[in-house]
Amino acid sequence: MPKILVTGGLGYIGSHTCVVLQQAGYEVVVVDNLVNSKPEVALQIEKITQQPLAVEVVNICDAQALKGFFEQHSDLDGIIHFAALKAVGESVAQPELYFNNNVGGILQLLEQSPKQLPIVFSSSCTVYGQSEVLPLQEDFPFQKAESPYGSTKQMCE
Repeated sequence: MPKILVTGGLGYIGSHTCVVLQQAGYEVVVVDNLVNSKPEVALQIEKITQQPLAVEVVNICDAQALKGFFEQHSDLDGIIHFAALKAVGESVAQPELYFNNNVGGILQLLEQSPKQLPIVFSSSCTVYGQSEVLPLQEDFPFQKAESPYGSTKQMCE
């Protein structure tokens, strides 16, 4: 059974992804620092899927902790990355926090993870700015970011 790491897997989108992955036959391991989530979400996922969910409380910005995680989980087949701060207003008030977490987090993930692992990155439509054309298309050009949050998502892209 393929084994997938879901960073931020106890958040809203991450938890729904975990359910779908488990129901599709994947083994899921979650890394979450619980900043925007609660440990009880893991129990809800297990209740829905009727399967155990491996959860490790790790901040992906912590190089040593992340390195240790990958040493313990050398059998991963892929990564889906949702671990990021996401509140536009908060990013304006605390831009350094957003840069350190969102950009620093993906840099550590890329640095510490085995190089052959495929990574799916959760982007944001904010990278396209306030487009007058809807629906947005992935081939639209980036626009100037309107918030520090948007800037971090563009940097990660």
